[in-house]
Amino acid sequence: MGMSPTIFRDGPFRFFFFSREEDRLHVHVQSPDGEAKFWIEPVIELARSYHLSDHDLNRVLQLVAGHEQEIRDAWRRHFDS
Repeated sequence: MGMSPTIFRDGPFRFFFFSREEDRLHVHVQSPDGEAKFWIEPVIELARSYHLSDHDLNRVLQLVAGHEQEIRDAWRRHFDS
C-alpha cells in the first residue's frame, strides 16, 4: 500500500492517512483550498486545519462523521497488515 492511501473522495476533498505517523486514529483531509486533520478517537474532533473556511470545515466534519466506520475499517486494514 502507498505512503498516503486515499480512503475516499467527496467533491474537492480527499480523505487519507499518512503511513508513518502517530498511532491515534485520525484522518487527513486535503482540498485545493487547504487541509485539515481530524481525530476519530476518543471522539471525532478537529485536530488542526490550514486555510479551510468554516463552511468547508463543517462540511468535512459531516463527511468524517458519515464515513466514520469506513475510516475505521480502512485504518485497521492499513495499519494492522
